[in-house]
Amino acid sequence: MKVLSLLVVVLALTALTVSGRTHHHHDRHHHNSKRQTLINTVNSANAGWTAGINSRFDGQPLSYVKKLLGVKLIPGARPPIKVHTGFDMNALPQNFDSRTNWPNCPSIQEVRDQSDCGSCWAFGAVEAATDRICIETNGASQPHLSAEDLLSCCIFCGAGCDGGDPAAAWSYFTSTGVVTGGNYGDYSWCSSYSMPNCDHHTTGKYSPCGASEYPTPSCPNKCDSNSTYSVPFSQDKHVFAQSYSIGQDPTQIQQEIMKNGPVEAAFTVYADFEAYKSGVYRHVSGEELGGHAVKIVGWGYDSASSTNYWIVANSWNNDWGENGFFRIAFGECGIESYIVAGTFK
Repeated sequence: MKVLSLLVVVLALTALTVSGRTHHHHDRHHHNSKRQTLINTVNSANAGWTAGINSRFDGQPLSYVKKLLGVKLIPGARPPIKVHTGFDMNALPQNFDSRTNWPNCPSIQEVRDQSDCGSCWAFGAVEAATDRICIETNGASQPHLSAEDLLSCCIFCGAGCDGGDPAAAWSYFTSTGVVTGGNYGDYSWCSSYSMPNCDHHTTGKYSPCGASEYPTPSCPNKCDSNSTYSVPFSQDKHVFAQSYSIGQDPTQIQQEIMKNGPVEAAFTVYADFEAYKSGVYRHVSGEELGGHAVKIVGWGYDSASSTNYWIVANSWNNDWGENGFFRIAFGECGIESYIVAGTFK
């Protein structure tokens, strides 16, 4: 009798397992069929960039990227617009790349990883700010500013991993400042990022990002317990002198980058962006998913398509896109509509 009961239980569990697998397989096939349709649309449009299925979204709905798009604009947060005047337009080169223009500032070449958290607004800010301190000091000062501090401690910036305003982040730099902090597992600075690297929309050296978003970490008030950094938390705040916006005119943005370094930008992401592999991105197909913040480091010109484009650092690690970077056409997806930056001195 016991053997019969056990057999019934085993058969029931097997049936549930098979049913679950069948259901999962059906969902995965359904989502990937929709994704492949979108990819085929992009690649057949000769849009100047290449799309493909990335493992991060394998089997997930096209809207899955939404949790990483953490731009939530706050009314009144955007600082005044700074206008560049008296500039010789002929002095604007067709191509400019901060990575090569300031070779003694290696942070410009760095691609960080926001992990499974809608912290793009904080990453774009600390990345550009880190670069700008180095540029302003001619490489004499090269702190690595903490995304953890900004993400967790700036109350008026928004909602941490649930999104924030890039302009508010730069205001935080001027009002409070941020401490230094390494990427995940790097304790050579004060407050390191506590969420691990993961593969966003691609197959690479990291594990795939999780199915759910991490909660916002607690605001640190001292350096990590295992930090090797010698400066106390209270003395490590890097406070900026000013923050400002740049108007939507591309020449104004170009002048700002040439003079002071990379800027933070916010743009609208559509479903086809997750499939970006290489080339100059233009939205071709797919629904609007949300706002994403990134760091613009320069620009260029693609003669094959007669297209001016921005060179942009994403925060999905080096395994995504063009070694972590992507190119996007001028005027695409509102890329020039919300540019913020600041100066350290």
